[in-house]
Amino acid sequence: MIKVGIVGGTGYTGVELLRLLSAHPDAELTAITSRKEDGLPVADMFPSLRGHVDLAFSAPDKVDLKQCDVVFFATPHGVAMAQAPELLAAGVKVIDLAADFRLKDQAVFEKWYKIPHTAPELIEQAVYGLPELNRDAIKGARLIANPGCYPTTMQLGFYPLLKAGLIDATHLIADAKSGVSGAGRKAEIGTLFSESSDNFKAYGVSGHRHTPETSAQLQRFTDQKVGLTFTPHLVPMIRGMHATLYARLTKDVSNDDLQALFENQYKDDEFVDVMPFGSHPETRSTRGANMLRLALHRPEGGDTIVILVVQDNLVKGAAGQAVQCMNLMFGLPEGQGLKHIALLP
Repeated sequence: MIKVGIVGGTGYTGVELLRLLSAHPDAELTAITSRKEDGLPVADMFPSLRGHVDLAFSAPDKVDLKQCDVVFFATPHGVAMAQAPELLAAGVKVIDLAADFRLKDQAVFEKWYKIPHTAPELIEQAVYGLPELNRDAIKGARLIANPGCYPTTMQLGFYPLLKAGLIDATHLIADAKSGVSGAGRKAEIGTLFSESSDNFKAYGVSGHRHTPETSAQLQRFTDQKVGLTFTPHLVPMIRGMHATLYARLTKDVSNDDLQALFENQYKDDEFVDVMPFGSHPETRSTRGANMLRLALHRPEGGDTIVILVVQDNLVKGAAGQAVQCMNLMFGLPEGQGLKHIALLP
């Protein structure tokens, strides 16, 4: 059994990790830290876990995370970089669901996240944890930088086209929407029910921290200079993410060939569902599941291709993807413990 520790188990991604790992046949939850909730049984905070998780939250100084095989950080940015060096030195594998190790350029990280990076020596060895595009590297990794939720949709949507050299990489557009849980489990005016319900708005239009992450990863797959315009929106639902991606085709290619390109690319990826050409994937078709669904459109047969991508921002966009990485790191089947069917209605 893999002994698992979770740092920051009280947030939305933390409870998703608890839900997934408590039912994982090869994982044993060993420690869940929370300074504020020290001593509180996990099931008292999250009644859905009654009978599944018997642990209580522990203050960080009361548990020895070095006894774990892997530690997940479901924490604000800056926490993992402070604790990862000691854990890695003790032979513990680390999966960070925040952004501490997603960007290889320290200056870019500090510009966007407004905090100094305290473990720059680990940046280069961190492996970006998007299994469909980085599977082999993840298998041998000690430190995983779990992707952001929006970047997951953008990368898996644009990747086959960039790899095939079929689009103009200098003018990529992503119009994306996320449920309110993407803002985290904290009290903020903008995410109060009376503020976010019956409302729809864009944010981060002049610049969002997921833009440099996505651009840097997409740059790996093209010789063109990636130019990405990304606009996120907040929609009045709890879970779910929908990205509408636009790119200009630079070669004459049929719709059948475009469809075949995506189907062939993801035919062996059990958590990417390429739907028939012209389909309209819905966020509810992925709710609670580690599935990303996408479909291609070509308005009026022109040179613009539109890729519709949906996922659950807390599962494939966060905790589920992290468990995918854990499975690969420990030589398990990639889908172990992640076979849940989406909740509908």
